[in-house]
Amino acid sequence: MVFLCWHRPSLQDQKACVDKSGTFNYDVKYRGATAKSLSSLKEDEGFSKDGFLLNHARVLVGSGLDTFEKGKSALRSWRHFGLNWAFVDPKTPVQQGVKFCACVKEFVPWLMMPLQVVYVNESRTKKNRNASFGFGSGTLGGHLLAGEERFSVEMDEKGQVWYEVLSFSKPANMLSFIGYPYVLLRQKYFAHESTKMMLKHVDSSKP
Repeated sequence: MVFLCWHRPSLQDQKACVDKSGTFNYDVKYRGATAKSLSSLKEDEGFSKDGFLLNHARVLVGSGLDTFEKGKSALRSWRHFGLNWAFVDPKTPVQQGVKFCACVKEFVPWLMMPLQVVYVNESRTKKNRNASFGFGSGTLGGHLLAGEERFSVEMDEKGQVWYEVLSFSKPANMLSFIGYPYVLLRQKYFAHESTKMMLKHVDSSKP
């Protein structure tokens, strides 16, 4: 089952996709795994044994608490998905359990890929010396891939603010299995374009 749309998916199209998607299509033992660090995921031999590949991008977007808050706001309003060929309804709540569609245009049709927010993590130390905000979304039935992806912003002890994309995935049906090399390239391209959108949002918000 693959969800296709010959026009830019409407809210009704997305709702129909989510309603038909069912439950997570990857093993429960990996649920929430993207909340871990990249190094810990690389050390987990279970991922490679089960056929998962990691995708990662991390970029410095600025410094200071104000930049961190702008990055956090961008994630909550799905600005990192604000591309002409990929989008998520910006009104989608970033809350655990919320189901939504990531819509991606591939040549002529649009693909609607159902996901569910697995977790939302936020932390801040005293005097705001460190802060982080991020959420992970898992794939549901009908998604081309099986796996999970995390988007996050973090302010380190030096006040530098980083935007990070971390995911693990593998083909979930014959279509994605056949075209998996292309899918991997698109994943990396999306991560690159997503970081550009985050940088653009932070820069445009500066006084």
